[in-house]
Amino acid sequence: MLQITNLHKTFNPGTPNENHVLKGVSLTLKEGDYVTVIGGNGAGKSTLLNSIAGTIGVDSGEIRIDSVDVTRLPEHKRAGLLGRVFQDPMQGTAAKMSVSENLALAARRGKHRGLRWGLPKGENQEFIKALEMLGLGLERRLDDKIGLLSGGQRQAITLIMATMQKPKLLLLDEHTAALDPKTAAKVLDITDQVVNQSQLTTLMITHNMNDAIRHGNRLIMMDEGRIILDIQGEEKKKLTVDQLLKLFAQAGGENALSDRMLLHN
Repeated sequence: MLQITNLHKTFNPGTPNENHVLKGVSLTLKEGDYVTVIGGNGAGKSTLLNSIAGTIGVDSGEIRIDSVDVTRLPEHKRAGLLGRVFQDPMQGTAAKMSVSENLALAARRGKHRGLRWGLPKGENQEFIKALEMLGLGLERRLDDKIGLLSGGQRQAITLIMATMQKPKLLLLDEHTAALDPKTAAKVLDITDQVVNQSQLTTLMITHNMNDAIRHGNRLIMMDEGRIILDIQGEEKKKLTVDQLLKLFAQAGGENALSDRMLLHN
């Protein structure tokens, strides 16, 4: 479902601030893989995600989504293949529009919208069904402006919006980092439910080692612009934070894991 081959990206080339962020990254995800990505600050995690999304261009290498070469496609032309939830709960939704209007926009992604705006009969029932699975009571708040909701509620709705059209690939960019621990745990439980129910191929960046171990069927660790660990199957199920730290050191990780990461474990 995702095939990345020898990806390179350098920011500010030829200047004193030159930064070679991705150094020949290659990665293949099978359909239905749920992969967590972890690494210290500057490891290249967000650059990798932004490269896949088309937010930034790459210097060399190839990106294929469901066998389609998207390497040189602009962001809007590959958006139909992707769903994305950002770290900031304010992104991904229109604050001054209602919950139902936001969901309606997501339902129409990639479709011709015409000149008329309105919610077709019965569409609200679909939204209610989708929101009920969240267990947050949001199905009773369809007419509320989404800007009035809490960060966790917005992230949960953004997750529903990002997966409404069943994307080929779901990108989760530290989507619980701005939430308090209890809310973050709830959003992650909802994430697992949505991903597993629809068998979505998912790439999730996290700064929390426990979350990286607990969620998904595969864990990737990045350091200095490279993938240095790729753990899956039974090995991942039995993994502990201490073992992960030892594996990181054995793999030649040069950057100390960030204080922010260690504090959340």
